[in-house]
Amino acid sequence: MADIINVGFIGNPNCGKTTLFNAFTGANLKVANWPGVTVEKKEGKTIYEGQEFKLIDLPGIYSLSSYTMEETVSRECIMSNDVDVIVDVIDASCLERSLYLTLQLLELGKPVVLALNMMDIVEERGMEIDLHRLPEMLGTPAIPVSARKKTGLSILLHAIAHHKEYDTQGPFIHHHSGMRSSHRHNHHEEYAMVYEDVIEGKIDMIINALAKEYPDTDNKRWHAIKLLEKDKTITDAYPLPLSSVIDKSYEKDIISQKYDFIEEIISEVLVNKSAKEASTEKIDHYMTDKWLGLPLFLCIMALVFFLTFTIGDWLKGYFEIALELFSGSVSDFLASIHTNDMLVSLIVDGIISGVGGILTFLPNIFILFLALAILEDSGYMSRVAFVMDDIMSKLGLSGRAFLPLLLGFGCTVPAVMASRALEHKKDRFKTILVTPFMSCSARLPIYVLFSSMFFGKYAMLVCYSMYLLGIIVAIGTAFILSKIDGSKAEHALLIELPEYKSPNAHTIAIYVWQKIKDYLTKAGTVIFIASIIMWGILNFGPHGYVTDISESFGSMIGKAVIPLFKPVGLGYWQIIVALIAGIAAKEVVVSSCSVLFGIQNITTTKGMESMVATLGALGFGAANAYALMTFCLLYIPCTATIATIQRELKSWKYTGLILLYQLFAAWVVSFIVYQTASFL
Repeated sequence: MADIINVGFIGNPNCGKTTLFNAFTGANLKVANWPGVTVEKKEGKTIYEGQEFKLIDLPGIYSLSSYTMEETVSRECIMSNDVDVIVDVIDASCLERSLYLTLQLLELGKPVVLALNMMDIVEERGMEIDLHRLPEMLGTPAIPVSARKKTGLSILLHAIAHHKEYDTQGPFIHHHSGMRSSHRHNHHEEYAMVYEDVIEGKIDMIINALAKEYPDTDNKRWHAIKLLEKDKTITDAYPLPLSSVIDKSYEKDIISQKYDFIEEIISEVLVNKSAKEASTEKIDHYMTDKWLGLPLFLCIMALVFFLTFTIGDWLKGYFEIALELFSGSVSDFLASIHTNDMLVSLIVDGIISGVGGILTFLPNIFILFLALAILEDSGYMSRVAFVMDDIMSKLGLSGRAFLPLLLGFGCTVPAVMASRALEHKKDRFKTILVTPFMSCSARLPIYVLFSSMFFGKYAMLVCYSMYLLGIIVAIGTAFILSKIDGSKAEHALLIELPEYKSPNAHTIAIYVWQKIKDYLTKAGTVIFIASIIMWGILNFGPHGYVTDISESFGSMIGKAVIPLFKPVGLGYWQIIVALIAGIAAKEVVVSSCSVLFGIQNITTTKGMESMVATLGALGFGAANAYALMTFCLLYIPCTATIATIQRELKSWKYTGLILLYQLFAAWVVSFIVYQTASFL
C-alpha cells in the first residue's frame, strides 16, 4: 500500500463539509479537541484503490485570517505537515461566497482540490456551473459531488491521489479584458489571483527581503501577502525592516481585488443566475425592509408558536394517555408483588412521574425544532440576522452577536460557544452575559404546563410573551452596558444572503433528529438522576425516611429562603425547591413540581386540574404563575451552560458575576411582573 495521504477538509460553515466527511469515514471516526483549545477535531480514514487516506475535518470558516480560534486552528493545520492535500468543500449554490476562501487557499502553495457540493440545489434553481471554465480560471481540479446522495466520492478521491504532487496551480486561461498587467513578470501565467501592479511590486520586494533574511521559508509569496496585510502572527514571526514598503495595512485593498476577481469568475462560470436573483430580490424587498423586516419576523415566530401549541398539544394528549396507562400498570404490578412502599414511591412518584412528565412535551419540542429547521434551510434566518444587525450595533453589540443569540432559542450551550466568532473579549463577554436570556427549548415544558393551567385559551400568547420578554431583557442589558462602558460596535455583521430555496427534507430530518436525540438523552440522564435526587430530599429528613413531606430536607431548604422569594410571588417552599432543582436542567422544574406536590402524571388533564386546585388552596394564582415563568426564563442557567461559560471565559470570577447578575435580573423583573399583575 502507498504512503498515507493526509487530506484536510475545509470550507464555509453549512457548506456540507462535515456531511461529506462523514460519507467517506462512516464509523471510522475519532473526535477530540485540538491541543490547547476547545475547537473540535475530527479524524477518519478511508481507502480507495489500495490507497489509504487520512481525513481531517477542519472547523467551518469564511477566511484564513487569524481573528477567531477556528480560523487560527484551520490555518495552522493546513500549513503544517499534517495535511498533504487540501479539499476545499464549496457550497455550489453559494459559489460567490465560497470563492473568497478558495483564493486564499490557492495562495498557500499546497495542492488544492475543489469539491463542488450541493449541485442538486444549483440545478433546482435553474442554474448551471461551467465545470470546464472554472478549473481554467483557478488552475485546480473542480469535482462535482453530493454529500447527501454520496455521489462523486470516488472521483474526488481519484483527483486527490493524482493531484497530490501539484503544489503549484495551472495552467491558467484568463481573459482579463483590459486588465493586462504591465508588471515585469506576467503573474497571470503563474497565479490564479493576481493583484494590481502597485501591490505586486510590493510583494516582489518583500519576497526578496524574505529570501535574504529567511531563505528557508516556504511559499514566500503567501508570507509577503500576509505581511502586506499586517497579519499579526506572520508579522511577529518574520520581522523585516520594510517600513517604506509596508507603509500601511493593505488588507482592504487585497480583499477588494480578490472580490473583483470573484465577480469575473462568477460572470464566466455561472449561467442563468440573474432570473433566480430577481425572484429573491422581490421577496427580500419585504423581508429585509427597514420597517417591515422585524414585524414580519415576529409574525412568523408567532405562527411557529401557534403551531407548537395547537398541533403539539393535540399530539401531547396521546402521550399523556400512554403515560397514565403505563404509570397505573407499573403501580398495580408493584402492588401485586408486595413491593416496599418506599421503592414504589421512588419508581412511580420519582422516576416515572419525573422523566415521563418531561417526555410528554416531546411533540411540542418536535414542532418547534421542525419549524426552525425549515426557516433555517430555506435561507430566511440569514435575513433575520441582516435585519437585526443595525439594531444590535445601536445596542453596543457586534452584529455577529445576533447569531449566538439566535442559537440560544435552541440550546444555550452551543450558543455560548458560538460567541467565539466575536473578535474582542468585551464583545464576547457581553454576548455570553445576555445569551442565557434567550428561551432555550428546555424552558418550553415549564411555559406549556403553567400557561395551560392558568391561562386557558390565551396559553399560546403567554408562552410567546416569554420569548419576547427574554429578548427585551437581553436588549436592555446590552444597552445599559454600552452606556456604562461607552462602547460602540465596531465590527458589523458581514453576511451573504443566500437565495431562497425549498427546504431539503433530509437536512431537516437530520437537524430535528439531533435535537430530539439530545432532549431524550437529557431525559435519560440528567433528568433521571435529578428526579431520584429530588425524590430523596423530599422523602428523607434529619430522622430518616419520612411520609410527611413537610418534615423532609427539601422542606427545610425551601422554608429557609421563603422571605427572599415572597415579594416576587414565589414564597412557597415547594416552588423554591423546584427552582433549585432546575439548575441541573430546566425541564426538571416540571418533574420536581410533580414530586413536590405529590401529583402523578402532572401533564395530563386530570393532573393539571389537581395541580391548579392544590396551588389555588395555597393562594397561588395566575399572577404567581406568570412570575414563576418569568423567573425560570431569567435565573441561573443549567449546569451544562455554567460549565460552558466558565470554559469560554476561562474565569470563575466572571462566570460568578454573570450568574449573580442573572439571578438579580430574574428577581427584579419577576418582582415587577408579579406586583403589576397583582395590581391589575
